[in-house]
Amino acid sequence: MGARQQTERQATAAPAIELRAISKAFGPVQANKDISIRVERGTIHGIVGENGAGKSTLMSILYGFYRADAGEILIGGRPVQIPDSQAAIRAGIGMVFQHFKLVQNFTVLENVILGVEEGALLRPSLNKARRVLGDLAREYELDVDPDAAIEDLSVGHQQRVEILKALYRQADILILDEPTGVLTPDEADHLFRILASLRDQGKTIILITHKLREIMEITDAVSVMRRGEMVATLKTASTSPEELAERMVGRKVLLHVPKGPANPGRNVLEVENLRVVDAAGIERLRGIGLTVRAGEILGVAGVAGNGQSELLKVLGGFQRATGRVRVNGDDIDLTGRRSDGQTRRARGIAHVPEDRQALGLIMDFTAWENCAFGYHNAPEYQKNALFMDNAAMQADAQAKMERFDVRPPTATLAAKSFSGGNQQKIVLAREIERNPDLLLVGQPTRGVDIGAIEFIHKRLVALRDAGKAVLMVSVELEEILSLSDRIVVMFDGRIMGERLPDQTNERELGLLMAGVAA
Repeated sequence: MGARQQTERQATAAPAIELRAISKAFGPVQANKDISIRVERGTIHGIVGENGAGKSTLMSILYGFYRADAGEILIGGRPVQIPDSQAAIRAGIGMVFQHFKLVQNFTVLENVILGVEEGALLRPSLNKARRVLGDLAREYELDVDPDAAIEDLSVGHQQRVEILKALYRQADILILDEPTGVLTPDEADHLFRILASLRDQGKTIILITHKLREIMEITDAVSVMRRGEMVATLKTASTSPEELAERMVGRKVLLHVPKGPANPGRNVLEVENLRVVDAAGIERLRGIGLTVRAGEILGVAGVAGNGQSELLKVLGGFQRATGRVRVNGDDIDLTGRRSDGQTRRARGIAHVPEDRQALGLIMDFTAWENCAFGYHNAPEYQKNALFMDNAAMQADAQAKMERFDVRPPTATLAAKSFSGGNQQKIVLAREIERNPDLLLVGQPTRGVDIGAIEFIHKRLVALRDAGKAVLMVSVELEEILSLSDRIVVMFDGRIMGERLPDQTNERELGLLMAGVAA
């Protein structure tokens, strides 16, 4: 055998990706420590771990966003340097981010060629892209209108555009970060068919997700990270969700929080004919009616963008509306004249918003300052008539952070210094510990690791069992089914139906979420 043939054979036999002893520190924080991993060619390889375990840092090194302090990257058995994302693309690596990198008012074609235009004239590039996209769509079930504006596409179709962008750039390796977070069950199933097709065509896929059910369903192998280290790589067929959860957290984890039957009492929240029209004249809420009783969790299911956000904003005092809302029998102003978050809190309403970074926290402020926001006029925070007692705020925040297992439990750190799961715990601690009559909570475990999910679910059930009313909005059907005592499904600003968790399933809820009356 000639030297060239031998080299080609070795390259074919080599793993698609091999990372050797990768380390990366940010100041005193060791994000990755001596990580080694092999991802075989033509497989779907899952990576799981708690928030802050180092998954994103490792993938950012592979995609050229960060440079490792030490270690080596091999692609197809050959050492490579990846100083930036362009080098990653040249190495055949594509990445589909959790938050899509698309220009909303550009067409699909324009987004696909953006950054890889061939020459000053766009027409040849667009014509080439149209041909290539047609071939890719037929081969991988990636059908999408090439002339559609991104802003007019569903989230699932936007995700397909991101995959098409990577394939157009001739990626053989695809990294997907939490790809099903905003998809309906049917869209997630379609994505899995696409990934399986890509694998069957020889592509290599790295899937980062906190959903262990997805890991078990679609991956061939799974690597587990904990506190910056690689603790195990397993064949998926030889493991279980329970084993993966225990390896991720370092202890046994309850994947389904036990809860007894609800004991609902009086109506705490009553909503009648609630309507919202946005600045463009589009009706976002179309006559919503619902109730939430003391001692129950009402789950609101739906694909993002179907009115759930507007519902939370109205109830939380951030959005004007028409209709009627009563809390504990008293009407809540919806006009905006006497309607704000401060007024709502005084009425016993606490609010954990869907977007913790935009609405729940001020990222540059400290944890203790964030723990006091909205409640800074509380008597225990007042030193006298003129000044707030910062020491009292810090001590209170420190105690809250310890009770809610915020890591690190350092109240003087800026909110931006915490992982997403720990940021969520800060917001939950601030709101739940005020003993509200009604808790509004949006996407309680979005981007949160499995250990924190268990903790958050336990706190929500405990609040219910203490006789409080909880209205929970979530796109996670597994969460909706396991936590809710009643479920309503929203589509296009309307409630499509109400179900009891033990009398429905994900398929029926998925149809309602898609606007199909089940």
